[in-house]
Amino acid sequence: MTPESPARTTAPAIYTEWLRTSVWAWPAALAVDLIVGFEVLLSVDDMPAWLPFAVLLPLTAAVLLWAGRMRVTVTADEFLIDDARLPLSAISGVVALDAAGKREALGVGSHPLAFIIQRPWIGPAVQIVLDDPADPTPFWVISTRRPVELATALLDAANPR
Repeated sequence: MTPESPARTTAPAIYTEWLRTSVWAWPAALAVDLIVGFEVLLSVDDMPAWLPFAVLLPLTAAVLLWAGRMRVTVTADEFLIDDARLPLSAISGVVALDAAGKREALGVGSHPLAFIIQRPWIGPAVQIVLDDPADPTPFWVISTRRPVELATALLDAANPR
């Protein structure tokens, strides 16, 4: 149950979600790029007008795409997020958290050994409580836009009927 493992599963997905950046991030980043680009133009003489924008716009797009690359997947036997893998047999409970619950789980209620993948632009999350004596990790906190669906998928897959 290591947070990182090189192999990916080929089992069919029960639940899949991409933790992409929010739609509002793109126009906000464009506004920041325009302001910074014009500031650079005003401060550097003899610079072609297109140069700061030719650098800033693709760089910002690459950063936003990279920030939204995270994928959450539940299969019949494991939970995957990016390169982290968790066997469903190690799950003892799952709690869907709203934004306030996520803040509490990551703040005062946090544990130094907890495994956390948190995206600030996504309010809700799930807290996955682990029951594995060989692993010191007490729980995982994972950002998700659909916490109830993810918690249900994890519980259904971990406890088949």
